[in-house]
Amino acid sequence: MTQTLRKLVTFDEFIAWYPENPQRRYELHDGVIVEMSPPTGDHEQLIGFLVGEIVTEYKRLKLPYFIPKTAFVKPLEGESAYSPDVLILNQPNLLNEPLWKKASTVSQAESIPLVIEVVSTNWRDDYLKKAADYEAVGIPEYWIVDYAALGGRRFIGNPKQPTISVYSLVDGEYQVQQFRNHERIISQTFPQLNLTVEQIFQSVG
Repeated sequence: MTQTLRKLVTFDEFIAWYPENPQRRYELHDGVIVEMSPPTGDHEQLIGFLVGEIVTEYKRLKLPYFIPKTAFVKPLEGESAYSPDVLILNQPNLLNEPLWKKASTVSQAESIPLVIEVVSTNWRDDYLKKAADYEAVGIPEYWIVDYAALGGRRFIGNPKQPTISVYSLVDGEYQVQQFRNHERIISQTFPQLNLTVEQIFQSVG
């Protein structure tokens, strides 16, 4: 993270403050506006590849999903709002989201089949903070794509190695499965998705 503005604000204040045409991305973490690190080319290539694969799959299945350019996930408790790298939304449920029309924000698990974070320097947010809050929202599936092996050893092993961690909600709690190298990603949201870790990481370079 390049900068943190320390004045505590509410979610409504954050939305009112948010720049109309931002040069940077911002999130709200427990009332603190956080400026996200500028993305690298590798980071953006990987996101682009994942979006392409996932869009192809939900169109094949004729699911009413879409991926917004900019939208926030707001846990019901506390003053936080996250802008995931890839956010899959279930369009029919947006009618039930009170913040969608005016603030492009969702808070209900029924709206969010899958969320993906591609790890950068703020890996603690992805593995700790966001995992806890996405679990509290009840998001059924959360991927952490750690292509540069930046996460802590307690998350991706020692020695560190590039890993995709898939968190699946079971009885209200996340259970994690980790995938590396030639392993095929197992997704409860897209069970027929035929995608290996190597294919995803080869999109970078």
